[in-house]
Amino acid sequence: MTDIAEQVVALCKEKGITFGFAESLTGGMISSEIVGIPGASEVFSGSVVCYTNDVKINVLGVPSSVIEEHTEVSAECAEKMAEGLCKVIGCDYSVAVTGIAGPTGELPGKPVGTVYFGYHADGMNGSFRRNFAGSRLDIRMMTAQCALETLKTVAEGKK
Repeated sequence: MTDIAEQVVALCKEKGITFGFAESLTGGMISSEIVGIPGASEVFSGSVVCYTNDVKINVLGVPSSVIEEHTEVSAECAEKMAEGLCKVIGCDYSVAVTGIAGPTGELPGKPVGTVYFGYHADGMNGSFRRNFAGSRLDIRMMTAQCALETLKTVAEGKK
């Protein structure tokens, strides 16, 4: 994961992009990878660990109606988390993750390993779903890796 974190920091420095993460199931894991890179402070604005719905709503500004209608594990919630993070910490780009790391917590149609990624860049939102398998740690690590890859792809202008 360190390689992709180094690439993200270098690319964002080159392009003058600041970024951050809204982390639910990863609990700061993504941010930890970034701050391990020397010079990250030039482009990494910060992150919000939003493990509870209260933090998603009261800090990031996710409308409670989004969670009521779609649940906190949804594309809609992930997009609102990413958008809200940019407003709260003043970064250019953001990636948000919300999902079910397990071993319990399944929702209808959303088994353990379901993760939604949201991103906000250049005033636009996007999202996608991934389904990971493995232990709780495996799912969290795969989520962190994918979040870093997503930020790199967005910063390259490919999403």
